[in-house]
Amino acid sequence: MFKKLFKNKNMNQENSESVEKDLINDEIVNETEAAAPAEGVESAEELTVEEKLGEELAKEKDKFLRLFAEFENYKKRTSKERIDLFKTANQEVLQALLPVLDDFDRAMVQISKSEDEVLLKGVELIHTKLKDTLVSKGLEQVELKAGDAFDADFAEAITQIPAPTADLKGKIVDVVEKGYKLGDKIIRFPKVVLGN
Repeated sequence: MFKKLFKNKNMNQENSESVEKDLINDEIVNETEAAAPAEGVESAEELTVEEKLGEELAKEKDKFLRLFAEFENYKKRTSKERIDLFKTANQEVLQALLPVLDDFDRAMVQISKSEDEVLLKGVELIHTKLKDTLVSKGLEQVELKAGDAFDADFAEAITQIPAPTADLKGKIVDVVEKGYKLGDKIIRFPKVVLGN
């Protein structure tokens, strides 16, 4: 009997140790299971935070690229405007000198009729020097002559007269005032007479 009690006691001890081990194992498993979903939730939250940060980064990168492109366009536009300004900066001065050039042309015609060759030579030198200076600043004459077809984009018709010949109908009969351009821009249109 004593053996039985001792055996029962050992069994009880083993059972209680086993029960304790089971309880400890259950607690560990429960803690692990409880911890696992919490970690999963944190990782899901971390993923959403990472996704949000990624989206914000993408938005900021897009804003930066747009701003950079806009700035590059601004630089190109201002440099183009600056170049255009340099090309036409002296336009007003050249326009103011055009009547002087016209007067020189008329004076040359009248002086060439006189017999004073020294006077003609002197005025010719000054006229050539003025023309060369204006050409060096970008001034060009618009080339039109009698018999050319009329184009309203390049000439201004001041009057119409009956055409002296049939082939001059609708064409330029005479150029009253020369036209000039600065670069590609016409700063004074030539004034012409049309044949009707």
